[in-house]
Amino acid sequence: MSSLPTQFAAVTVVTKANVYFDGNVVSHTVLFADASKKTLGLIRPGSYYFGTGAAERMEIVAGDCTVTQKDSTETKTYGAGTFFDVPANSGFTIAVKSGLCEYICSFLP
Repeated sequence: MSSLPTQFAAVTVVTKANVYFDGNVVSHTVLFADASKKTLGLIRPGSYYFGTGAAERMEIVAGDCTVTQKDSTETKTYGAGTFFDVPANSGFTIAVKSGLCEYICSFLP
């Protein structure tokens, strides 16, 4: 179980949204003073594949989803307060059955 932040202080937020899959996945980039970055977003019902360049941690803030990592047949369910990591140069399929899934994506070193 993850202890999710409810807010971030002293950050810069990029106002232009990252819009994927005809608006079904939308996020905003948050830049930190230490040069790290995160995205905060939401996913509407559907199934979506994302490739990764950098390693990522996806923390689920609200709602739930199922995830299948690239090159795996195992599907896992994640709900609010949980997270999953995705290796660099990989990818994952994330599916939301109903409602919205809200997330924080952290780019890992």
